[in-house]
Order: sequence, then structure tokens, then C-alpha cells
Amino acid sequence: MKYSQQIGMVLAIAIIGICFMPWVYIESKSIVIDGFHAKGTNFGRPGLFIAYTSGIAAILFLLNKIWAKRVNIFITTFALAWSLRNYIILSTCFGGECPEKLVGLYLLVFLSICMFIMSLLPTIKVTDSK
Repeated sequence: MKYSQQIGMVLAIAIIGICFMPWVYIESKSIVIDGFHAKGTNFGRPGLFIAYTSGIAAILFLLNKIWAKRVNIFITTFALAWSLRNYIILSTCFGGECPEKLVGLYLLVFLSICMFIMSLLPTIKVTDSK
């Protein structure tokens, strides 16, 4: 794909932006959870790791080296796994009460999948050393 690296970089920046969007609403406690604020719960900061990995991935999408493309697959795999982990943990029902999943949580998983796919499609020219 011709523009996979540029699309991947935009997706990585968009994932960092999604960490500021609301992900889940817990009605009984009147808590809105986003990537960096989960006060009143034991979730910590669920978006902090994915923001770091997406930032590193955005930089690696810009580099035109074969090692950067290989490392980027590794980094985006961690970002995808962490977004799936966030989806599972934040949307799990506790004590018969299910939190309301908001758009940000769905976007996080979808864009992480897309970013991972873009890391698998690098456009790099390999020259023969002969």
C-alpha cells in the first residue's frame, strides 16, 4: 500500500487523542472513565501505556529503515493487545452492574487494529547488494 506509513502515523496520533475521550460510564458511581482519568476505580490510567506505544509507533512510521519497520510491528502489537485489554477490563460487569460503553472505547480498538495492519504493510525498497 502506497500510503500505509502516513496512514499509520495519523492513526497513532488519533489513538493518543482518543485517550482523552470518554470510554466508559459507570452509572451507580456517576464516573466517566477515559484513558487518563479513572478516579473512584482500581483501573489506574488505562490509556497511558497505549499513548506511549502509539507515540513510539508514530515515530517509527516516519523512519525509512528496515529495523524501524520490524520494531514497529512489535510495538503496534503491544498497542493492539493493550487496547483489547482495556476493552475487556473496562467493559466487564461487576456485581450485576454493567458499565455503559461509549464511542471512545470502540474507536480505540478499531484504530489499534488499523494501526497494526498499517505496520504490516511497509513501503520500503530493498536493494540487492550484488
